[in-house]
Amino acid sequence: MTEPTFFYFAYGSNMLTTRLRARCPSARAFGPAQAFNHQLAFSKRSHDGSGKATLAPSAEVHDVVPGVLFEIDKSDLMALDEAEEQGVGYDRFDAFNVQCVTRNQIIPHTTYIARTHIAGLMPYDWYLALIIAGAREHSLEESYVKHLTETPHKADPLPDRPSRRAALKALQEAGYVDESDVLRRR
Repeated sequence: MTEPTFFYFAYGSNMLTTRLRARCPSARAFGPAQAFNHQLAFSKRSHDGSGKATLAPSAEVHDVVPGVLFEIDKSDLMALDEAEEQGVGYDRFDAFNVQCVTRNQIIPHTTYIARTHIAGLMPYDWYLALIIAGAREHSLEESYVKHLTETPHKADPLPDRPSRRAALKALQEAGYVDESDVLRRR
């Protein structure tokens, strides 16, 4: 008997499979997807003061956030909730529709959106590198990858931060040397 699963739409650092599997070992990429009427924003304030990715609603029909659908065993949902600080930093939405690119169909899925949006935040370089590496891994549109590489970011003032070390491990497992390797590749 197979375990029940759910679909998860990753649009931030969890697009990188090695990053997501460190949190949810059962995660399997299902394919690229798009969230319409949204923009990617780095307006979720992290504990470290940097900006983390979130979906920001938009009234513009042409605003689309590319991402990746993953199929995950329900037994990993609690770990994902914990990683996303469900109910504190992000709210979980279990019936958020995205369009699956490869199947050209709308699929209800789970995703997380920041509870509070704060303007003017910037992501750390290692965090942005996770997102870019995930977009490349899943062959998201080159124009979107270019947009990500042009996103303003800053160096982490604490290079030995545990979250940075975990990010570097995920990047290395995906074939990158470090965050600068991801950011300088075009």
